Amino acid sequence: MASARPDPSTSRKSTVTASDGVRLYVEESGPRDGAVTLVFVHGFCMTADAWTFQRRGLGDLGRTLCYDQRAHGRSGPSEAEHCTIAQLADDLRRVLDDRVPTGQVVLIGHSMGGMTILGLAEAHPELFGERIIAVGLLSTSAGELPRLAFGLPAAVGAAARRVLPGMAVGMRHAPSLLERVRWKGSSLSRTLTRRLGFGAARVPEPVVDSLETMVANTPIPVVGAFLPTLLDHDRLAAAAALRDIPTLLLVGDADVMTPIEHSRILAEALPEAELAVEEGAGHAVILERPDAVNARLRDLVNRAVPEGILAGRWSAPPGSVRVG
Repeated sequence: MASARPDPSTSRKSTVTASDGVRLYVEESGPRDGAVTLVFVHGFCMTADAWTFQRRGLGDLGRTLCYDQRAHGRSGPSEAEHCTIAQLADDLRRVLDDRVPTGQVVLIGHSMGGMTILGLAEAHPELFGERIIAVGLLSTSAGELPRLAFGLPAAVGAAARRVLPGMAVGMRHAPSLLERVRWKGSSLSRTLTRRLGFGAARVPEPVVDSLETMVANTPIPVVGAFLPTLLDHDRLAAAAALRDIPTLLLVGDADVMTPIEHSRILAEALPEAELAVEEGAGHAVILERPDAVNARLRDLVNRAVPEGILAGRWSAPPGSVRVG
């Protein structure tokens, strides 16, 4: 019988020390000795709180763990030279070694969190198989982010991409003006959150609030420190480590941050993976379509652990299209 689903507000809180001394904030729920642990890795300018719907909706599967990536949320600050995908991958390895030393793991990453998982696959492909038994890459890219248009007209998007490297430097060294411009609750902040985070359909105001709060609370210098590694990210070859385990690629077709083409490129590299497209959903699909995302993730775990952690198989939620 499935256990009661834990409330993230009552989870166990601790810290893990990264290789360079940064303290990483960690939250866990469910049995400490669970056979399978679901580890959630959040995206850029977000925190572990982004996974609230998934932790509540999937808590009956057993143990769940999430953490704030370095320089985000309640984790410690980081030197700019350590704000890289390679370092984030090493942080994830530390969290696994410290908090999940035994048992099998399902890794679930959103956006930069998915890139972190690909970074781990590049550095430690041997972990993917008996140890890491399934992976979910949600709204994730393996590379080519400099080609993004962010939903802008082609000419405007090209101009924006040209100034991004200079903007990253400015964000790190002269952030005060940008902090004032993006003031939380302003009409500009609200408009950007809706445009870059969600699709066209109406999203509950508390959900928009939660994303806006996470983004607004990420200091501008942190945004600038991570931009170079996101623009340089190229780990398509690392996806080979995932070929022999169940893998879910999920994306909204209205995502302007990591558009559907990026998931299709990953799907070509991982022909056995499931590519799931959420019609009308934007980048923050885990907040915008939590029931659909949870259904896909439940099916992923069911495929990875066929002996019956779940009572039933997947059934398609409304508004979703099963591609692979």
